[in-house]
Amino acid sequence: MKAGKVTILTALVLITALATLGFQKERPPAGEAFLTAANGFLETLNEEEAKLAVMDYDTPERVAWHFIPKDARKGLVVKDMNMKQRRAASQILRAGLSFLGYKKFTDIMKLEGVLHELEKENPGRFPRDTELYYYTIFGKPAKEGKWGVSIEGHHMSLNFVIEDGSVISSTPQVMCSNPTIVPADLAGFEKGARVLDNEETLAFDLVNSLTDEQKKTGLIAEEAPREVRNAGEAQPPQTAAEGILLRTLEDEQKATLRKLILTYTRTMAPEIAAKRLEEIKEAGWGKIKFAWAGATKPGIGHYYKVQGPTFIIEFVNTQPDAAGNPASHIHCLWRDMRGDFAIAVEKK
Repeated sequence: MKAGKVTILTALVLITALATLGFQKERPPAGEAFLTAANGFLETLNEEEAKLAVMDYDTPERVAWHFIPKDARKGLVVKDMNMKQRRAASQILRAGLSFLGYKKFTDIMKLEGVLHELEKENPGRFPRDTELYYYTIFGKPAKEGKWGVSIEGHHMSLNFVIEDGSVISSTPQVMCSNPTIVPADLAGFEKGARVLDNEETLAFDLVNSLTDEQKKTGLIAEEAPREVRNAGEAQPPQTAAEGILLRTLEDEQKATLRKLILTYTRTMAPEIAAKRLEEIKEAGWGKIKFAWAGATKPGIGHYYKVQGPTFIIEFVNTQPDAAGNPASHIHCLWRDMRGDFAIAVEKK
Protein backbone atom coordinates (compact mmCIF):
# COMPACT_ATOMS: atom_id res chain seq x y z
CA MET A 1 0.00 0.00 0.00
CA LYS A 2 1.24 3.49 -0.83
CA ALA A 3 2.20 5.45 2.25
CA GLY A 4 0.22 8.39 0.91
CA LYS A 5 -3.08 6.54 1.29
CA VAL A 6 -2.74 6.14 5.03
CA THR A 7 -1.22 9.63 5.33
CA ILE A 8 -4.21 11.28 3.65
CA LEU A 9 -6.71 9.53 5.91
CA THR A 10 -4.59 10.18 9.01
CA ALA A 11 -4.30 13.86 8.07
CA LEU A 12 -8.08 14.19 7.88
CA VAL A 13 -8.39 12.67 11.36
CA LEU A 14 -5.71 15.02 12.73
CA ILE A 15 -7.44 18.05 11.22
CA THR A 16 -10.61 16.97 12.97
CA ALA A 17 -8.79 16.38 16.25
CA LEU A 18 -7.46 19.94 16.24
CA ALA A 19 -11.03 21.21 16.02
CA THR A 20 -12.44 18.89 18.67
CA LEU A 21 -13.77 21.52 21.05
CA GLY A 22 -15.50 23.49 18.35
CA PHE A 23 -16.78 20.32 16.73
CA GLN A 24 -18.42 19.23 19.96
CA LYS A 25 -19.64 22.54 21.41
CA GLU A 26 -20.49 24.70 18.40
CA ARG A 27 -21.58 22.23 15.77
CA PRO A 28 -24.95 22.82 14.10
CA PRO A 29 -27.77 20.27 14.34
CA ALA A 30 -27.10 17.17 12.25
CA GLY A 31 -29.81 17.94 9.69
CA GLU A 32 -28.36 21.39 9.05
CA ALA A 33 -24.82 19.99 8.98
CA PHE A 34 -25.83 17.34 6.46
CA LEU A 35 -27.45 19.94 4.20
CA THR A 36 -24.40 22.20 4.23
CA ALA A 37 -21.98 19.31 3.77
CA ALA A 38 -23.95 17.57 1.03
CA ASN A 39 -24.37 20.71 -1.05
CA GLY A 40 -20.74 21.63 -0.48
CA PHE A 41 -19.72 18.19 -1.73
CA LEU A 42 -21.98 18.38 -4.78
CA GLU A 43 -20.47 21.73 -5.74
CA THR A 44 -17.07 20.04 -6.16
CA LEU A 45 -18.32 17.43 -8.65
CA ASN A 46 -18.33 17.50 -12.42
CA GLU A 47 -21.22 16.07 -14.42
CA GLU A 48 -19.83 12.53 -14.63
CA GLU A 49 -18.97 12.43 -10.94
CA ALA A 50 -22.43 13.70 -10.03
CA LYS A 51 -24.00 10.85 -12.02
CA LEU A 52 -22.25 8.43 -9.66
CA ALA A 53 -22.75 10.38 -6.44
CA VAL A 54 -26.42 11.34 -6.82
CA MET A 55 -29.39 8.97 -7.18
CA ASP A 56 -33.15 9.31 -6.95
CA TYR A 57 -34.46 9.05 -3.41
CA ASP A 58 -36.78 6.20 -4.39
CA THR A 59 -34.14 4.08 -6.12
CA PRO A 60 -33.85 0.50 -4.80
CA GLU A 61 -30.14 1.23 -4.35
CA ARG A 62 -30.96 3.36 -1.31
CA VAL A 63 -31.81 0.27 0.72
CA ALA A 64 -29.20 -1.97 -0.91
CA TRP A 65 -26.42 -2.05 1.66
CA HIS A 66 -23.70 -4.39 2.90
CA PHE A 67 -20.41 -4.36 4.75
CA ILE A 68 -18.70 -7.25 2.94
CA PRO A 69 -16.00 -6.67 0.29
CA LYS A 70 -17.62 -6.11 -3.11
CA ASP A 71 -16.45 -5.61 -6.67
CA ALA A 72 -18.65 -2.53 -7.04
CA ARG A 73 -20.81 -0.29 -4.88
CA LYS A 74 -23.18 2.59 -5.42
CA GLY A 75 -21.80 6.10 -5.12
CA LEU A 76 -18.59 7.99 -5.80
CA VAL A 77 -15.52 6.31 -4.36
CA VAL A 78 -12.94 8.24 -2.33
CA LYS A 79 -10.18 6.75 -4.49
CA ASP A 80 -11.46 8.78 -7.46
CA MET A 81 -11.85 12.05 -5.53
CA ASN A 82 -9.39 14.91 -5.51
CA MET A 83 -8.32 16.43 -2.21
CA LYS A 84 -11.00 19.14 -2.26
CA GLN A 85 -13.68 16.50 -2.81
CA ARG A 86 -12.25 14.32 -0.05
CA ARG A 87 -12.39 17.19 2.41
CA ALA A 88 -15.97 17.90 1.38
CA ALA A 89 -16.91 14.22 1.70
CA SER A 90 -15.39 14.07 5.17
CA GLN A 91 -17.79 16.83 6.23
CA ILE A 92 -20.71 14.58 5.26
CA LEU A 93 -19.26 11.83 7.44
CA ARG A 94 -18.78 14.25 10.32
CA ALA A 95 -22.33 15.59 10.03
CA GLY A 96 -23.96 12.45 11.38
CA LEU A 97 -21.36 11.45 13.94
CA SER A 98 -19.92 12.57 17.26
CA PHE A 99 -16.18 13.19 17.42
CA LEU A 100 -15.86 9.73 18.97
CA GLY A 101 -17.90 8.25 16.14
CA TYR A 102 -15.94 10.08 13.45
CA LYS A 103 -12.69 8.70 14.83
CA LYS A 104 -14.18 5.22 15.14
CA PHE A 105 -15.37 5.11 11.55
CA THR A 106 -12.18 6.58 10.11
CA ASP A 107 -10.26 4.01 12.16
CA ILE A 108 -12.41 1.28 10.59
CA MET A 109 -11.26 2.60 7.21
CA LYS A 110 -7.65 2.67 8.40
CA LEU A 111 -7.88 -1.00 9.38
CA GLU A 112 -7.84 -1.77 5.65
CA GLY A 113 -4.21 -0.65 5.80
CA VAL A 114 -3.57 -3.14 8.60
CA LEU A 115 -5.16 -5.92 6.55
CA HIS A 116 -3.05 -4.94 3.55
CA GLU A 117 0.11 -5.38 5.61
CA LEU A 118 -1.01 -8.62 7.25
CA GLU A 119 -2.10 -10.17 3.95
CA LYS A 120 0.93 -9.20 1.87
CA GLU A 121 2.18 -12.76 1.62
CA ASN A 122 -1.25 -14.20 0.87
CA PRO A 123 -3.52 -11.53 -0.62
CA GLY A 124 -7.18 -12.35 -1.11
CA ARG A 125 -9.48 -11.68 -4.02
CA PHE A 126 -10.46 -8.21 -2.85
CA PRO A 127 -7.93 -5.38 -2.42
CA ARG A 128 -7.43 -3.89 1.03
CA ASP A 129 -7.56 -0.18 0.40
CA THR A 130 -8.35 2.73 2.74
CA GLU A 131 -9.79 4.66 -0.21
CA LEU A 132 -12.49 2.19 -1.27
CA TYR A 133 -15.33 3.96 0.53
CA TYR A 134 -18.33 5.35 -1.32
CA TYR A 135 -20.54 8.41 -0.84
CA THR A 136 -24.07 8.63 -2.24
CA ILE A 137 -26.71 11.37 -2.02
CA PHE A 138 -30.32 10.30 -2.59
CA GLY A 139 -32.66 13.01 -3.80
CA LYS A 140 -32.03 16.75 -3.60
CA PRO A 141 -30.50 18.13 -0.40
CA ALA A 142 -32.83 20.94 0.65
CA LYS A 143 -34.38 22.52 3.76
CA GLU A 144 -37.74 21.06 2.79
CA GLY A 145 -38.51 17.55 1.62
CA LYS A 146 -36.88 14.18 2.15
CA TRP A 147 -33.44 13.06 1.01
CA GLY A 148 -30.77 10.62 2.12
CA VAL A 149 -27.09 9.84 2.53
CA SER A 150 -25.10 6.61 2.34
CA ILE A 151 -21.44 6.17 3.30
CA GLU A 152 -20.26 2.63 2.82
CA GLY A 153 -17.38 0.28 2.17
CA HIS A 154 -15.77 -2.81 3.61
CA HIS A 155 -16.75 -3.21 7.26
CA MET A 156 -18.91 -0.12 7.58
CA SER A 157 -22.27 1.20 6.44
CA LEU A 158 -23.91 4.45 7.49
CA ASN A 159 -27.35 5.44 6.26
CA PHE A 160 -29.27 8.62 7.03
CA VAL A 161 -32.57 10.15 5.98
CA ILE A 162 -33.19 13.88 6.41
CA GLU A 163 -36.68 15.36 6.19
CA ASP A 164 -37.51 19.07 6.50
CA GLY A 165 -34.13 19.74 8.07
CA SER A 166 -34.13 16.95 10.67
CA VAL A 167 -32.52 13.51 10.67
CA ILE A 168 -35.42 11.04 10.86
CA SER A 169 -33.45 7.82 10.32
CA SER A 170 -29.87 6.77 11.05
CA THR A 171 -29.97 3.04 10.43
CA PRO A 172 -28.57 0.59 9.56
CA GLN A 173 -25.44 1.62 11.49
CA VAL A 174 -22.72 -0.98 10.89
CA MET A 175 -19.27 -1.16 12.47
CA CYS A 176 -16.72 -3.95 12.03
CA SER A 177 -13.14 -4.63 13.03
CA ASN A 178 -10.56 -7.05 11.61
CA PRO A 179 -8.42 -7.68 13.55
CA THR A 180 -10.05 -7.15 16.93
CA ILE A 181 -6.66 -6.19 18.37
CA VAL A 182 -3.95 -4.72 16.11
CA PRO A 183 -0.97 -7.09 16.55
CA ALA A 184 1.87 -4.63 15.86
CA ASP A 185 2.60 -1.01 15.00
CA LEU A 186 0.90 -0.93 11.60
CA ALA A 187 -0.80 1.59 9.30
CA GLY A 188 -0.85 4.34 11.90
CA PHE A 189 -2.03 2.11 14.76
CA GLU A 190 -0.01 1.19 17.82
CA LYS A 191 0.29 -2.43 18.85
CA GLY A 192 -2.70 -3.45 20.97
CA ALA A 193 -5.09 -0.87 19.52
CA ARG A 194 -8.78 -1.81 19.52
CA VAL A 195 -11.16 0.05 17.23
CA LEU A 196 -14.23 -1.64 18.74
CA ASP A 197 -13.34 -1.98 22.40
CA ASN A 198 -16.29 -1.39 24.72
CA GLU A 199 -18.59 -3.03 22.19
CA GLU A 200 -16.94 -6.31 23.19
CA THR A 201 -15.42 -5.83 26.65
CA LEU A 202 -18.56 -4.44 28.29
CA ALA A 203 -20.57 -7.36 26.93
CA PHE A 204 -18.05 -9.81 28.37
CA ASP A 205 -18.25 -7.97 31.70
CA LEU A 206 -22.02 -8.33 31.68
CA VAL A 207 -22.29 -11.97 30.66
CA ASN A 208 -19.62 -13.01 33.14
CA SER A 209 -21.42 -11.18 35.95
CA LEU A 210 -24.58 -13.24 35.47
CA THR A 211 -25.41 -15.76 38.16
CA ASP A 212 -26.10 -19.37 37.26
CA GLU A 213 -29.80 -18.65 37.58
CA GLN A 214 -29.57 -15.58 35.34
CA LYS A 215 -27.63 -17.54 32.74
CA LYS A 216 -30.59 -19.88 32.31
CA THR A 217 -32.35 -16.96 30.64
CA GLY A 218 -29.48 -14.85 29.36
CA LEU A 219 -27.52 -17.57 27.55
CA ILE A 220 -29.53 -18.73 24.55
CA ALA A 221 -27.10 -21.07 22.75
CA GLU A 222 -23.81 -22.86 23.37
CA GLU A 223 -22.54 -21.98 19.91
CA ALA A 224 -22.47 -18.52 18.36
CA PRO A 225 -24.07 -17.93 14.97
CA ARG A 226 -21.58 -17.20 12.23
CA GLU A 227 -23.09 -13.87 11.24
CA VAL A 228 -25.49 -11.13 12.28
CA ARG A 229 -28.99 -11.65 10.95
CA ASN A 230 -30.49 -9.93 7.90
CA ALA A 231 -27.13 -8.59 6.77
CA GLY A 232 -27.75 -6.70 3.55
CA GLU A 233 -31.52 -6.81 3.92
CA ALA A 234 -33.59 -3.64 3.99
CA GLN A 235 -35.16 -4.38 7.38
CA PRO A 236 -34.04 -6.03 10.63
CA PRO A 237 -35.41 -9.39 11.76
CA GLN A 238 -38.77 -9.05 13.47
CA THR A 239 -38.46 -12.02 15.80
CA ALA A 240 -39.33 -11.56 19.46
CA ALA A 241 -36.57 -10.49 21.82
CA GLU A 242 -34.72 -13.24 23.71
CA GLY A 243 -32.63 -13.26 26.84
CA ILE A 244 -32.73 -11.68 30.24
CA LEU A 245 -34.76 -8.53 30.92
CA LEU A 246 -32.87 -5.43 31.98
CA ARG A 247 -35.32 -4.80 34.81
CA THR A 248 -34.44 -8.16 36.40
CA LEU A 249 -30.70 -7.42 36.53
CA GLU A 250 -28.79 -6.27 39.58
CA ASP A 251 -27.98 -2.55 39.71
CA GLU A 252 -24.36 -2.97 38.59
CA GLN A 253 -25.45 -5.24 35.76
CA LYS A 254 -28.06 -2.71 34.67
CA ALA A 255 -25.37 -0.03 34.60
CA THR A 256 -23.11 -2.21 32.46
CA LEU A 257 -25.89 -2.90 29.97
CA ARG A 258 -26.73 0.79 29.77
CA LYS A 259 -23.05 1.59 29.12
CA LEU A 260 -23.02 -1.01 26.36
CA ILE A 261 -26.04 0.58 24.70
CA LEU A 262 -24.50 4.04 25.07
CA THR A 263 -21.35 2.79 23.35
CA TYR A 264 -23.41 2.47 20.18
CA THR A 265 -25.53 5.61 20.53
CA ARG A 266 -22.58 7.85 21.35
CA THR A 267 -21.06 7.29 17.93
CA MET A 268 -23.89 9.36 16.48
CA ALA A 269 -24.30 13.15 16.43
CA PRO A 270 -25.55 14.38 19.83
CA GLU A 271 -29.20 14.97 18.87
CA ILE A 272 -29.39 11.63 17.01
CA ALA A 273 -28.05 9.87 20.09
CA ALA A 274 -30.42 11.82 22.36
CA LYS A 275 -33.39 10.93 20.18
CA ARG A 276 -32.53 7.23 20.34
CA LEU A 277 -32.26 7.36 24.11
CA GLU A 278 -35.49 9.31 24.50
CA GLU A 279 -37.29 6.72 22.37
CA ILE A 280 -35.84 3.94 24.52
CA LYS A 281 -37.01 5.75 27.66
CA GLU A 282 -40.53 6.19 26.27
CA ALA A 283 -40.72 2.53 25.26
CA GLY A 284 -39.28 1.41 28.60
CA TRP A 285 -35.68 0.60 29.52
CA GLY A 286 -36.94 -2.33 31.54
CA LYS A 287 -38.29 -4.02 28.40
CA ILE A 288 -34.81 -4.40 26.90
CA LYS A 289 -33.40 -7.93 26.75
CA PHE A 290 -29.78 -9.11 26.59
CA ALA A 291 -28.97 -12.48 25.05
CA TRP A 292 -25.63 -14.25 24.64
CA ALA A 293 -24.52 -17.22 22.55
CA GLY A 294 -21.17 -19.00 22.40
CA ALA A 295 -18.08 -18.77 24.56
CA THR A 296 -17.88 -16.35 27.47
CA LYS A 297 -14.18 -15.58 27.02
CA PRO A 298 -12.21 -14.01 24.17
CA GLY A 299 -10.65 -16.06 21.41
CA ILE A 300 -13.62 -18.41 20.95
CA GLY A 301 -16.70 -17.57 18.89
CA HIS A 302 -19.25 -15.42 20.71
CA TYR A 303 -22.37 -13.40 19.92
CA TYR A 304 -24.82 -11.15 21.70
CA LYS A 305 -27.91 -9.14 20.95
CA VAL A 306 -29.61 -6.35 22.85
CA GLN A 307 -33.19 -5.74 21.84
CA GLY A 308 -35.92 -3.37 22.90
CA PRO A 309 -39.14 -2.16 21.29
CA THR A 310 -37.32 0.51 19.26
CA PHE A 311 -33.91 -0.98 18.43
CA ILE A 312 -31.72 -4.04 18.15
CA ILE A 313 -27.97 -4.40 18.54
CA GLU A 314 -26.28 -7.50 17.18
CA PHE A 315 -22.62 -8.38 17.65
CA VAL A 316 -20.73 -11.42 16.40
CA ASN A 317 -17.07 -12.39 16.67
CA THR A 318 -16.51 -15.86 15.24
CA GLN A 319 -14.17 -15.45 12.28
CA PRO A 320 -10.36 -15.51 12.48
CA ASP A 321 -8.36 -12.41 11.68
CA ALA A 322 -5.82 -12.12 8.86
CA ALA A 323 -3.14 -13.71 11.05
CA GLY A 324 -5.34 -16.72 11.80
CA ASN A 325 -6.17 -15.80 15.39
CA PRO A 326 -9.60 -17.29 16.16
CA ALA A 327 -12.59 -15.07 16.94
CA SER A 328 -10.74 -11.86 16.15
CA HIS A 329 -13.05 -10.34 13.55
CA ILE A 330 -16.04 -8.31 14.79
CA HIS A 331 -19.26 -7.46 12.97
CA CYS A 332 -21.79 -5.37 14.90
CA LEU A 333 -24.72 -3.13 14.10
CA TRP A 334 -27.59 -1.02 15.40
CA ARG A 335 -30.94 -1.25 13.63
CA ASP A 336 -34.39 0.26 14.14
CA MET A 337 -37.03 -2.36 14.98
CA ARG A 338 -39.72 -0.06 13.62
CA GLY A 339 -38.00 0.18 10.26
CA ASP A 340 -34.64 1.18 8.79
CA PHE A 341 -34.19 3.80 6.06
CA ALA A 342 -37.29 5.70 7.32
CA ILE A 343 -39.46 2.89 5.96
CA ALA A 344 -41.96 1.49 8.46
CA VAL A 345 -41.90 -2.27 8.93
CA GLU A 346 -45.13 -3.90 7.85
CA LYS A 347 -46.52 -5.67 10.88
CA LYS A 348 -47.92 -9.13 10.23
